[in-house]
Amino acid sequence: MNPIVVVHGGGAGPISKDRKERVHQGIVRAATVGYGILREGGSAVDAVEGAVVALEDDPEFNAGCGSVLNTNGEVEMDASIMDGKDLSVGAVSAVRCIANPIKLARLVMEKTPHCFLTDQGAAQFAAAMGVPEIPGEKLVTEKNKKRLEKEKHEKDAQKTDCQKNLGTVGAVALDSKGNVAYATSTGGIVNKMVGRVGDTPCVGAGGYADNDIGAISTTGHGESILKVNLARLTLFHIEQGKTVEEAADLSLGYMKSRVKGLGGLIVVSKTGDWVAKWTSTSMPWAAAKDGKLHFGIDPDDTAVTDLP
Repeated sequence: MNPIVVVHGGGAGPISKDRKERVHQGIVRAATVGYGILREGGSAVDAVEGAVVALEDDPEFNAGCGSVLNTNGEVEMDASIMDGKDLSVGAVSAVRCIANPIKLARLVMEKTPHCFLTDQGAAQFAAAMGVPEIPGEKLVTEKNKKRLEKEKHEKDAQKTDCQKNLGTVGAVALDSKGNVAYATSTGGIVNKMVGRVGDTPCVGAGGYADNDIGAISTTGHGESILKVNLARLTLFHIEQGKTVEEAADLSLGYMKSRVKGLGGLIVVSKTGDWVAKWTSTSMPWAAAKDGKLHFGIDPDDTAVTDLP
């Protein structure tokens, strides 16, 4: 099986010219990291974790350092990871003061009998596992402080824009042994209520992986994704014989028509077919397969280069 990794940097509104290059570099770096792990014989789980860590560490993306702020001006993060080989799952929500929630989600998957830990329990588990605690302000960027102020001001003026709050990062991979995995991580929605949790840590909504079908990571309006179970819905269409592209179009179209939700997704099937699709204005994405790197941000700007 030829290994493949696909990553996304979140469905979003228009990305400004000055940010585009930084976002492009970040998403390409994450795909290159994930593919490097696969090329060296690493597992699909290793690859998606590595790619998402690269995005969590990049302040351009709404995950880890660079997460958006809740109504109190604090960072609360959600993440999940799944191994398609045996349907093992690890998820965390409302976690604070750690650099890489996806690493904690993997520890939940591998070191506990549970699938999902939240808030204080997740923090206690992180401490028990030796995950370093960092000051919360280290995750806060000036850009996100300004975004929170702007959002609060606009909320007062009753102005809403469903395009604003669609940032998540994610990865899917197929390794040389035919195993698939997904990982998704986010800081959530700007000015969210304290304790709000979206789709990202919810298996079947924020992502899913099953060796018998494929792997998917989603992004977009979390409440809409939860309502339609977007990840599992897309894989259901693949099970019914649809191509990855048809499945993506059907499930995203259903979410848009049924609950007026916008978003995007990346999928890799068990046979190595892949797609990146979105209904939001943009979605930074990159895919690495057969020594080639495919990437884009807007619907009409896909490029292909050789991997180093």
